[in-house]
Amino acid sequence: MGQAKIKLPTTPQGWAIRLSQLVKVFHELHGLDRFPIDVSAVAREFSANVFPDEPITLIEGQAFDKFEGALIPHPAQNGEWGIFYNSALSSKGRINFTLAHELGHYLLHRQLSGEPIYCAKSDMWAWDSDYGLMEAQANEFASFLLMPLDDFRAQISGLDLPNIGAFEFLRKRYEVSLTAAILKWLDITKKRAMIVVSRDGFIDWSWGSKPLFRSGVFFRARQTVIPVPDGSLASGKVTISDPANGTQLAEGVWAERESVYESTIFSEYHDMAISLLIYPDDPPRRLFRFDEEEEEDRPFDTFDQFMRNQ
Repeated sequence: MGQAKIKLPTTPQGWAIRLSQLVKVFHELHGLDRFPIDVSAVAREFSANVFPDEPITLIEGQAFDKFEGALIPHPAQNGEWGIFYNSALSSKGRINFTLAHELGHYLLHRQLSGEPIYCAKSDMWAWDSDYGLMEAQANEFASFLLMPLDDFRAQISGLDLPNIGAFEFLRKRYEVSLTAAILKWLDITKKRAMIVVSRDGFIDWSWGSKPLFRSGVFFRARQTVIPVPDGSLASGKVTISDPANGTQLAEGVWAERESVYESTIFSEYHDMAISLLIYPDDPPRRLFRFDEEEEEDRPFDTFDQFMRNQ
């Protein structure tokens, strides 16, 4: 009888869990630190062993104008693949996430057409297209590979009332962007919380935790222009000694009937602000009936922003 064929995963989380387990075992056997994960080494080693006829043989930076990264088959069509990131990127976290994102494309999508997959920031808003779904899946894979749930949950166990500065250690541990670490936390937290990214005084995008969304709080910044509140830290008009540690804001700033704890960091040129909003655990009485089907209409802002905002 022939050797039984190993069943391979088919989902982003499934692939991420498989690779994470292999990395964990390897590092434990050799007494190495598990994090941050060396995506380049994982991509080369895993692809060569599991897909010897289609290995990843080249990983390097390229001078892209509009792309964050790309997965490209060898021009000679010999089965080999290359992963590329924009060489203009200076953030290690952004590069690391891009590499993991392209590895996700390799595992999940390379067989769909055999054509190159280019990942541009401007294309990521098209979440309802086939391309946008692929981007979401690649980002989901990258998130679970770089920040496995078992370790992530252990690291955040002491975060009671987190501020944006409290996520700095996660950014360093996993070598990801601050935004990616916060989005991961929002996906699993029981807190009513939200990340808001604003540019030039207007909300660019936002994403809230499931408990917050179910209590009826979200911003549809994609559908309408929403200015940041004048009384918020994100506006730059409120001065405190350390905005990354945050402050409690009164009712009427971010929410009509709720006080909100806001912490904020600004980009180097202060054209972009990233705010973490923590709402009270108990929401005010709802004024409308929540329709469970409404969850399907939730603006899809999470995955398509992982690589846009660092």
